[in-house]
Amino acid sequence: MNALEVRTALVLASIYMFRMLGLFMVLPVLAISARDFPDYAPALVGIAIGGYGLMQAILQIPMGTLSDKFGRKPIIVVGLSIFAIGSIVAAQADTLLMLVFGRILQGGGAIASTVMALATDVSREKSRPVVMALIGISIGFSFYLAVLIGPLITVSFGLSGIFWLTAIGAIISIPLLLLLVPTSSKSLASLDVVPKKQGLWALATKTQLWRLNVGVFLLHVSITLLFVPFPLVLSSVGYELDMQWKLYLPILVISVAGLGFIMNIARANKESKAIVLAGACMISAFAALAFGSLTLTSVVVVGALFFTGFNYLEATFPSAVSQLAPPGEKGSAMGLYSSFQFSGAFVGGSTAGLLLEYLSAAWVFSIGIAVTAVIILVCAKMKTNEKVQRLVLEVTNTPLDFASVLAKICNVEGVLDAKWSPNNTALYVNAKKGVDSDVLQRILHEAN
Repeated sequence: MNALEVRTALVLASIYMFRMLGLFMVLPVLAISARDFPDYAPALVGIAIGGYGLMQAILQIPMGTLSDKFGRKPIIVVGLSIFAIGSIVAAQADTLLMLVFGRILQGGGAIASTVMALATDVSREKSRPVVMALIGISIGFSFYLAVLIGPLITVSFGLSGIFWLTAIGAIISIPLLLLLVPTSSKSLASLDVVPKKQGLWALATKTQLWRLNVGVFLLHVSITLLFVPFPLVLSSVGYELDMQWKLYLPILVISVAGLGFIMNIARANKESKAIVLAGACMISAFAALAFGSLTLTSVVVVGALFFTGFNYLEATFPSAVSQLAPPGEKGSAMGLYSSFQFSGAFVGGSTAGLLLEYLSAAWVFSIGIAVTAVIILVCAKMKTNEKVQRLVLEVTNTPLDFASVLAKICNVEGVLDAKWSPNNTALYVNAKKGVDSDVLQRILHEAN
């Protein structure tokens, strides 16, 4: 990576992290802090926790498509502005209903695919995996950080402090984007990053991708089912909001160790067992919360079990989508996947709120058991192409016969599938690990 690519990766990762922090910091605090609103109702709390997912699910694909037409940076600026406005509305809310409106507005800043597309546009092929990895790390790190600092910020500055901090982060991100990230006129890899409306139904009905879409939907149902009542559980064992970070810290540390254990099982070509084990961890946690007599120690163990399973599946599913998507359709596959993911957050939060309103927390956790069991049933037989690499070959000399060149590429040993971009400026290739991209690039170069 050169200096420009390093700077670009760090800036885009920071923008992504600011945004994810704003969405996640309320998870561990809202169930408790919302009781101060005059119109407090558990059902509204659930919608407030998962409400951002509604707009994210609706706008994920359209925003990516618009970035092809109007440019990456303008769409990201619009998304960050909407996110900032939603944060300000939530910060100034004097009713829970107004806070719900602010959270839904926050979800309107659906810029995930556009940020990824910009990262692709301004990085070279050989540097692109590192750039994407940095952004991916920022997403995972932001969740851990949000769970730890959310309670601390709320205790010091109130619930509004979280939203003001989120708004400031979004506003700061705009000049960082405009001044420090280069603008690229090319979008050679957009089909592998930006979702397209065309062909979504065909992708959605592919068996393995269908499993992953249903799996991530239910996975995010489960995480919001947990977080609506879980802060109240921590209070019940003597840890009020100002002390809860002290429980989240060991929970997250232990879960990282557990995650490593499950990943070792997966590396031994036992992916199905790893998925079943991850699901079993989550089911055990939900069962203990629903039916057990909880103590301080058991809450830490239960939390660690849940996050061990959740974090493994959360990391595994998108990687599998990337591997299974047809060449040139990764962007659409990931866009569809993200829409299911955010829909799950909305459905889970709303369901948990209604169950708390009319039944009890035990019902919420019991539904969590059923949801996780379905994840295991749907995803345990999932097959991924772990030894497949995805290549994007830039066209420097326009070939005279596109069909002939495509046939030559597909005849290279190890090439599984290939597809031209709509404007024939790039060739998307799925190939076995070890296939030399230089050989394929040479075929393109010699084709004219």
